Amino acid sequence: MSEDTNQAIAEDDWAAAMAEQATPAAPAPEIFQELSGSPVSGGLAKDIDFILDIPVLMTVELGRTKIAIKNLLQLAQGSVVELDGLAGEPMDVLVNGCLIAQGEVVVVNDKFGVRLTDIITPAERIRKLNK
Repeated sequence: MSEDTNQAIAEDDWAAAMAEQATPAAPAPEIFQELSGSPVSGGLAKDIDFILDIPVLMTVELGRTKIAIKNLLQLAQGSVVELDGLAGEPMDVLVNGCLIAQGEVVVVNDKFGVRLTDIITPAERIRKLNK
């Protein structure tokens, strides 16, 4: 099989996994309407469209640990580093360092993904940003 064929099959598997999602995401204009407290007007909708293509850094965090530099320098291939997260515990999904959701690991065609299980509400995200 060619590399293009393998890539097309992998994309089909991801598309199928994405189609399994039970709850559709709320459209962005409703979120901004809720936060602004005013109806979405033509001007506001255009402003939202302007920012929809801005790239952000999405991180999935398994856990954290503190380690002394001397122990860090002793790490080698095959070393195990203990994290504070527990096995089976939901993983944090961060966008630009801010928690937006929690999820569980899924594997599709030998690639890892995250199925979101709990999404932080927009109001809660704003409250955390103001801290």
